Amino acid sequence: MTLLRHCITQAEDGVTVRDILTTRFHISTTLRKQIKRRVGALLLNGQSVTVSGTVHCGDILEVDVSDHAPMHPIPPVDFPLDILWEDEYLLVLNKPAGIVVHGAELTEETVTIAGAVAHYLQSPCFHAVNRLDRGTTGAMVVAKSGYLHQRCMALLHTDGFYREYRAICEGIPTPAAGTITLPIGRDERSLLRRCVREDGAPAVTEYEVLETFHNRSLLRLTPHTGRTHQLRVHMAATGHPLTGDWLYGTEDPSLISRPALHSYTVHFTHPITDEAVNITAPLPEDLVRLLAE
Repeated sequence: MTLLRHCITQAEDGVTVRDILTTRFHISTTLRKQIKRRVGALLLNGQSVTVSGTVHCGDILEVDVSDHAPMHPIPPVDFPLDILWEDEYLLVLNKPAGIVVHGAELTEETVTIAGAVAHYLQSPCFHAVNRLDRGTTGAMVVAKSGYLHQRCMALLHTDGFYREYRAICEGIPTPAAGTITLPIGRDERSLLRRCVREDGAPAVTEYEVLETFHNRSLLRLTPHTGRTHQLRVHMAATGHPLTGDWLYGTEDPSLISRPALHSYTVHFTHPITDEAVNITAPLPEDLVRLLAE
């Protein structure tokens, strides 16, 4: 259950429950209608209340914003999760390589992040805030309800939600730091590939070379948009594909069995508590080994 609680302030004295749902909790009209139909989902001082009811200073308003049973429930999978941080509203996972976030029609996945989270939370729903590719490791934020997901997505690509990646690329980018602004769209020759194209969606990536070695570079990558394969496509477009990237560069299992990309840090303003949440996922063993070699 995802339960929101709020103590009515002096400034809110005399307003309606509807006003609090809209201005304090930012609950959409659609969700408000669902809450109205759900028995016991809206309580004022422990008693059922309608949205037209009036609140007074010191009252306690509680709202159940849990998910409804979905039409297509996520099949749970008993697979261990590496949890970096958790509260009653959100999870931050350290995603391993080789596992997809969602199953797809083109593949038959027995283990997915969605299924593992469904098992862990005992919920048929799954709400990823920042999705990672199969081969990408690191910090990934998951909301525990659709309401929390909506609040988090409003922060994504704003100053309230910051993501930073570590990557290893082929060659040494020049200059050593800069911004890549190239639109990205589907590659019409492939079901999987994306490419830089004039009619693509705007995409912006900041990069910085942190270290160079053996004609490769350790990078800090900061996406300001969220296009599919954005970091991989942008680095390949500059002539410096990620090491091990079989789709946009050269596959080399002797070095690393996946694109050398890791979601290193997420910083965000908690949508409910307004607290700053700063989470770092340590570099995985294969990247550490590649750097050492």
